This record gives sequence, structure tokens and C-alpha cells, in this order.
Amino acid sequence: MRTHVEWSRTLIAPAIVVGLLVLAIGMVIVRDGSVPGWEQDVFHAVNDLPDWLYRPLWPFQQLGALLIGPVVALVAACMRRFRLAIAALIATVAKLVLERAVKVAVSRDRPGTSIGFDVHLRGDVTPTGESFVSGHAVLIAALAGVISPYLPKRWKVVPWAIVVLVMVTRVYVGAHNPLDVICGAGLGIAIASAINIFAAPPDSGDVKS
Repeated sequence: MRTHVEWSRTLIAPAIVVGLLVLAIGMVIVRDGSVPGWEQDVFHAVNDLPDWLYRPLWPFQQLGALLIGPVVALVAACMRRFRLAIAALIATVAKLVLERAVKVAVSRDRPGTSIGFDVHLRGDVTPTGESFVSGHAVLIAALAGVISPYLPKRWKVVPWAIVVLVMVTRVYVGAHNPLDVICGAGLGIAIASAINIFAAPPDSGDVKS
């Protein structure tokens, strides 16, 4: 019978392919910088949620900040999970490089420009600037992908639930359109899967169920 880690390793190649495919499809859709009608509908369904949600959702927005990668690496090193520490740092660097590469290939503005004035901008979100892909979504998905192999089975869902909350929050505050965060998460998953080829726990003894 295969261990949890062995099953995780069999999913690496499919995860890379699916993550990059999601990104590629999104790049084709947004290549002219516009926001399709269906995507605007999804955006407004989230962005028009009540203002009182801002306070409980605010912490999740911060979890996609660049500093989170080094923080995860530091915590992992303190726990003597050195593979995970290195993986978190590589994920952070890969996020910076690949996010920029995507934005060079395809550019789309934030909802305040690409959709117009009919958006709710919350916090310090500005209506201008490049929006595709979401760097927050790239980083948090990449970190979730490298962290989850180290977690017991019952805890593996937690980092991915956080990824979803970060994605929803970035749309809710008006910083990104839905494809920005979906494709960002796809890229993050591909990054994590590539890193896990060498950085995942070496055997099932490293992860307790």
C-alpha cells in the first residue's frame, strides 16, 4: 500500500500540468486586457458583499504578502524542517520571477480600471496598476503546496482553505478580478509541485497521520 507521501509524489506531474494549463487558459482570455461579462458577474458577486466582512477578512489579505514566505521559512527552520524552509524561500523567489514574466506576456489592469468605477475599493487598494496575475494568490498557493505534504492528513485541508480565503478577499477588496486570483493560484500550485520534487518529506516517517 502506498504511503501518503508516495501518493503526493504521484500527483506532482499532474499538478504542474493542471496549474500551468489554468494559467495558459486565463492568459488567452485576458490577453486583450478586458474583463468578460461572466467574470464581471463573478467579481460583483464577491465585491458587492457587505462592508462588515472587511474586518474578519482583512487578516487573510495580509497572508499573501511577500514577507510571509521568509516567515514560513524561519518557522520551519526553527522546527528543524530544513527542506521546508528552503522550499518556502524558493517559492518566494519563484513567485517574484514568474509573476513578472506573466505580466510581461499579458497585462490587465485592476478592476477599478478594467471594469470601471462600479467597484468597491476597500482598504488601501488603488484603482490602477497591473492586476494579472495576483501575486498574493501565487505566493499563498505556492506556500500551501510546499507546506501541506508536511502536515498530518486531517490538517492538509487548512492551508488550502486559507488559499481560498485569500483569493476571495483579494476580489472582495477590489484588488483583483476572479481570473487574476484563479490563474495566480494555478501558477502557485505549479511552482509548489515543481519544488516538491526534491523538497517534499523524504519518507512517510516524516508525516504523522
